[in-house]
Amino acid sequence: MIGSDYRGLGVVRSLGRRGVPVWVLDDGHVLATLSRYSRRTLPWPDDPAAQLRLLLSLAGQHGLAGWTLFPTGDETAALIARHHDLLAARFLLTTPPWDTLRIAHDKRLTYARAAELGIPHPRLARPGDAGDLTFPLILKPAWKETLNAFTQAKAWEVANPAELAARYAEAARLVDPERILVQELIPGGDQYSYAALVRQGRPVVEVVARRVRQYPPEFGFFSTFVESIERPEIEQPSRDFLRSLDYDGLIELEYKRDPRDGRYKLLDANPRVWGWHTLGRRAGGDFPWLAFRQARGESVAPARVPPGRRWLYAAPDALAALALWRRGRLSLARYLRTLRPPLQEAVFTAADPLPALLDLPLALKRRLSG
Repeated sequence: MIGSDYRGLGVVRSLGRRGVPVWVLDDGHVLATLSRYSRRTLPWPDDPAAQLRLLLSLAGQHGLAGWTLFPTGDETAALIARHHDLLAARFLLTTPPWDTLRIAHDKRLTYARAAELGIPHPRLARPGDAGDLTFPLILKPAWKETLNAFTQAKAWEVANPAELAARYAEAARLVDPERILVQELIPGGDQYSYAALVRQGRPVVEVVARRVRQYPPEFGFFSTFVESIERPEIEQPSRDFLRSLDYDGLIELEYKRDPRDGRYKLLDANPRVWGWHTLGRRAGGDFPWLAFRQARGESVAPARVPPGRRWLYAAPDALAALALWRRGRLSLARYLRTLRPPLQEAVFTAADPLPALLDLPLALKRRLSG
């Protein structure tokens, strides 16, 4: 399991509860390494060449040939996809080859495919030029490869041409200018996701959700409160997108409803395990376990996570709720109503308590050291 944050913790628990031994490659987030279900931890290096050498040594030196690889980040999913043939000769993979994954990995290609299929998406301008788009706009990377001020942010908002020029020049010093997207800002806060385990372009197990809160509230790094719902407007476009890729594996497609025209616009594709994947664990949607079985060639019965299931990442959600309350966008009563059962907590469980005890101190330590 590559990655040790709360997403990785969910994978470790999903497999470990069923007796599957799990090794964690720790990328510095630590959380998943604290689980009672983690058998062993190894440090995950920063350099892609060293990362590939480590994976190959796991199969040979450590005797893990035939084990299943689970990436939790975009960069690690891309690494596996780029070396798919080499790694597939040693491991079972939950990641499709690069020819497929690159379309979900690179937002320029994602939007181009969406346009071919008639799926609404945010409009783009030429690099460094607003064109006919109306301010405010956002700048964001087409994909994230190295960590810096631009790639760590979800997006940079710019309010006028002068700010666009200054921020674009700043971003161009950090990444290749060809990777900088100048994009319209979709107003409002209604964000949705379609997520699935997919086999040969067809969803096997799927869930549709509204991402009710995120942290930070405006351009969130991650969701903090999510609820499964019915939303037909994004289901068929998502299936069309996956079919066009002949996709295999786990994926989440993110949408935002544009109040200006009422259309749901595709923002991102995340071709790996997503943050709130444990939402449907008790409702037929234990996605890591099902992906593990599919990678082993086992038959997975079609299923759908029903509406009304809720997922909470408690500590950052409290911060998100506090920020919304201060802005007059969330009352205490409304906040408490969202916490009714059934509710799946991202980190806390009495059967595996250590990660939850150390989650907040670890997060504060990373924030202060950053």
